[in-house]
Amino acid sequence: MSVGLVQLGFLASLLAGAATGLGAVPIFFLRNLSQRTLDVMLGFAAGVMLAATAFSLLIPAIELSNVWMVAGGFLAGAVFVHLLDRYVPHEHLIRGFEGHPAKLSKVTLLILAITIHNFPEGLAVGVTFGSGDIASGMVIAIAIGLQNIPEGSAVAFPLIREGISRKRALWYATLSGLVEPIGGLIGVLVVSLMHSLLPIGLAFAAGAMTFVVSDEMIPESHRVGHEREATFGFIIGFTVMMFLDTIFG
Repeated sequence: MSVGLVQLGFLASLLAGAATGLGAVPIFFLRNLSQRTLDVMLGFAAGVMLAATAFSLLIPAIELSNVWMVAGGFLAGAVFVHLLDRYVPHEHLIRGFEGHPAKLSKVTLLILAITIHNFPEGLAVGVTFGSGDIASGMVIAIAIGLQNIPEGSAVAFPLIREGISRKRALWYATLSGLVEPIGGLIGVLVVSLMHSLLPIGLAFAAGAMTFVVSDEMIPESHRVGHEREATFGFIIGFTVMMFLDTIFG
């Protein structure tokens, strides 16, 4: 196991997660963002995530192993997030409260929801660095950071509308992304110690991220009538990530 790779994987996932705080910075300069703008940004983030899943996770996993093993890892990742989503109390952006009854504030429940979504992203960064492919790891980290910026705005502005102060909204948005280095550390350690698990790890992260895109991000961006705008945001995000992966991967 390379200590340097572990440190790089952890640091890259930390910086990618911290990008949610960067996305919250506009709350100090703008009174609000329109729902249309937030939906386009969320669509962009979903496109980046799905392209990263396809080009940086699934294709390398299949090249390293076989489609049956990759399919199993992919399904396991999706089921893992489904179980987190079902049994951890949180406040869905769309469906409201979900999970076991808990005496938690709405803000805490919202942060738990974002945390569930961000863990697989950190895992993807860590697993990729654990493979020893630093270039691909950097591409994934940049992709996750890119999609975390609009996600930070999508967290912060609704919190402002809930009556939360701007400083607290910035803190909460940043905090929601700081679970990513935990996922990153787990991913890079597991794959570095057991290299044979790399294809499964890549596929697992891909399945988890795809579940988040399909279950939450796309439906949320289409919720109030901005489907076409959000779809173009998705297409642009997918294209940007495709270029990033081709140029730097």
